[in-house]
Amino acid sequence: MTQRKPLRLHVPEPTGRPGHDTDFSYLHLAAAGSARRPPVDALPSATSDLAYTLIRVLDDEGRAVGPWAPQVDAKQLLAGLRAMLKTRIYDNRMVMAQRQKKMSFYMQCLGEEAIAVAHALALAPDDMCFPTYRQQGLLIAREYPLVDMMCQLFSNTRDPLKGRQLPVMYSSKEYGFFSISGNLGTQYIQAVGWGMASAIQGDTRIASAWIGDGATAEPDFHNALTFAAVYQAPVILNVVNNQWAISSFQGIAGGEATTFAARGVGSGIASLRVDGNDFLAVYAASQWAIERAHSGLGPTLVEWVTYRAGAHSTSDDPTKYRPSDDWKHFPLGDPIDRLKQHLIKSGLWSDEEHGRLQATLEQEVIAAQKEAESYGTLASGQVVSAAAMFDDVYKELPDHLRRQRQQLGI
Repeated sequence: MTQRKPLRLHVPEPTGRPGHDTDFSYLHLAAAGSARRPPVDALPSATSDLAYTLIRVLDDEGRAVGPWAPQVDAKQLLAGLRAMLKTRIYDNRMVMAQRQKKMSFYMQCLGEEAIAVAHALALAPDDMCFPTYRQQGLLIAREYPLVDMMCQLFSNTRDPLKGRQLPVMYSSKEYGFFSISGNLGTQYIQAVGWGMASAIQGDTRIASAWIGDGATAEPDFHNALTFAAVYQAPVILNVVNNQWAISSFQGIAGGEATTFAARGVGSGIASLRVDGNDFLAVYAASQWAIERAHSGLGPTLVEWVTYRAGAHSTSDDPTKYRPSDDWKHFPLGDPIDRLKQHLIKSGLWSDEEHGRLQATLEQEVIAAQKEAESYGTLASGQVVSAAAMFDDVYKELPDHLRRQRQQLGI
């Protein structure tokens, strides 16, 4: 018999580790404007090539090129820039607040602002988003009050969720932002179910689901794709590939051998792979997917290629598992700088105007923080009363719970 070699498993490794620069060639980028734009009513199978290339609009000089360049007026572009910049300033202030022990935990979306903001501006205000925990830009683009967001972080007496959720796990039905779940992946099947219900009721609203590259390894992701494809649910399935899931590289979730967009192709879903740091590309791809959903053409899966520039959370130290200056070398750049460059190139903006906007937004965020802190923070001890745990569970509080509440003296 032929002597066979012992079997071995392959464990994906990132192309950069602390002390060694990352080789980003694994991203398989494409030139701006090179990806074709199929008609909105294209069959899912006719989008398979777009799951392996990269849809880009902004070139290195800030010009909008190619078939995906959207028709967006200056007002909308400036609204996008403002929301992205506001999100970044908000994140920065909240990270500092966490370090000052005013809250227990925070997660920023540094480097990913274009994905949520451009997508929110393309959606209708009453379309429902089912986010994961790095889409605060959805709320900010929809002008949800910063004070309410901060009170949720501080779990204070004005917390809209009464201290029942971890910080950053916002919820607002009025602003189309479904409750964030810490059990990653559940929001995907919830979004598909919500979209199916909307269609059953003859409604006009669509759902938009969000998941990270790491959580695509959860069974909920695959279950959601099956139901969305079979029932042609009016839903957009967003995969934010920011290269890192906590401390594990995206290859561990299956991103080494193929793209995450390719999983949609295998399920019979129209699929796109898009430069997530290109505001115009995000806006255009979102419009395309939204029109498909509203036209009864079913789901679209979009892989947004971006980079988590900061730590996974305030509990994480990314320098332990990747180069500390990785983001500076990420080939798709900074989404805010790229849109700013485009606006200046188009004669719609200037460095002076940008500086004034940044100063204005910083004062707006500081003012909101002062108001939110006046209602209490973790450091001040002004938190939601423990009595709130008995509220909103039953229409009428049962006798045994009423007795327990009395025994606790609350």
